[in-house]
Amino acid sequence: MKLPFLKGKRGVPEKIFEAPAIGAKDIIAPSSVALTSDHLKLGERLAKSFFIFSYPRYLSTAWFSPVINLDTPMDIGFHIHPIETSQVLKQLRKKVTEVQAEIIEREENGLIRDPALETAYQDLEALRDRLQTAQERMFKFGLYLTAYGNNPKELEDIEITLRSILESRLIYIKPALYQQREGFNCSAPYGLDQLQ
Repeated sequence: MKLPFLKGKRGVPEKIFEAPAIGAKDIIAPSSVALTSDHLKLGERLAKSFFIFSYPRYLSTAWFSPVINLDTPMDIGFHIHPIETSQVLKQLRKKVTEVQAEIIEREENGLIRDPALETAYQDLEALRDRLQTAQERMFKFGLYLTAYGNNPKELEDIEITLRSILESRLIYIKPALYQQREGFNCSAPYGLDQLQ
């Protein structure tokens, strides 16, 4: 008579120990992602990405603290890329030539001097000198913001608030139109600057 329990150990099916049906990615990821020209829809929430395209000549300390202190869910990404000094010097040489030519042209036409042009010329020459003597280094800086809201009206209110805070300091932002995915990636902690 054969006894089935004496046949040896029956192994536990390996399928039980394989990858779980729900992983961490499934828990973290939104249920759906929809792209539009001016925002992302992540599950039930909306996200809108912005980039800063213009800065004033000088910025004070803590210039960005009002944006950081907003009571709004927001991701902020800073990207700093060093630029070769030789490349910058070539560009500055061209710019100095353009500004100098414009100053000379204005003088030849008998127009009064333009203080903005003269200041630009002096600043360019001073920067060229400091770069040439390695006292300064140039960097490309990208600042990206992704704000989150529950509806388009809330996103619009956040945009108005951001614009008013930053434009009072002569800093100008734009939404990343038709590049919301790239803008979202720039402000996420991936280390990617896709809107350079």
